[in-house]
Amino acid sequence: MVQAEKLLERMRRRPQGDWTITDVESVCRWAGLHCESPSRGSHYKVSHASTAEILTIPAHRPIKAVYIRRLVQMIDGIQET
Repeated sequence: MVQAEKLLERMRRRPQGDWTITDVESVCRWAGLHCESPSRGSHYKVSHASTAEILTIPAHRPIKAVYIRRLVQMIDGIQET
């Protein structure tokens, strides 16, 4: 199992963990998502070519569980198609 895949499984099991934006970027890279760093402000934009959805994630630490849950849902939805 790849480290990012293990990270995704931990996010799935425990979204309220002490997650950083580096963790999010790693999982996005593994899943084929585009994680755009902010040019201004503090929110990263996560997107994929197969969906019109854009998920904004604040870079503040720790990242709240709601953003991790949405990221996991987005990855699951993309992997299903």
